[in-house]
Amino acid sequence: MKKIKIVYTLVLFILGFMGVHAQSNGTKFEKDKTEIGIMLDGFNTAAAKADFNTYFNYFADESTFIGTDATEVWDKKAFMVWAKPYFDKKKTWNFTSLKRNIYFSKDGKLAWFDELLDTQMKICRGSGVVEKINGSWKVKQYVLSVTVPNDVVDKVVAEKAAIENILIQELKKH
Repeated sequence: MKKIKIVYTLVLFILGFMGVHAQSNGTKFEKDKTEIGIMLDGFNTAAAKADFNTYFNYFADESTFIGTDATEVWDKKAFMVWAKPYFDKKKTWNFTSLKRNIYFSKDGKLAWFDELLDTQMKICRGSGVVEKINGSWKVKQYVLSVTVPNDVVDKVVAEKAAIENILIQELKKH
């Protein structure tokens, strides 16, 4: 009977430990998830307020911005050059997150996100990779995509075909 009690106690202890461990893994990155959410909201707000320095301070030095046009792939410096006139004229973009997902690497040093955004282009998708650098989350890559409802994708393809057929031919040459 003593052996049964010992085994039973040991099993309960192990199961209890496993439950605590599983629970802690589920909340392991909650603080970082909150920090990233605040950072992304600040990132969007800085753009909406045309705050050039604050907006670009959210990017890591080695980062990439990929825009909605197939030709828009910039490193941070090139994106700053492209964006500066818009910020100077206060003609920037105003994105508000509608739904956001954040995921983490096992070591927690990298995270990636996707979010649906309310924009002047209606619903867009922002996605990217962030890295914790010197205690702060920084954007390493940001991708902005215009969403296209399946019901109208054929119309959108027809509308952009003439422009993108030329680009497709140019890209195939390289």
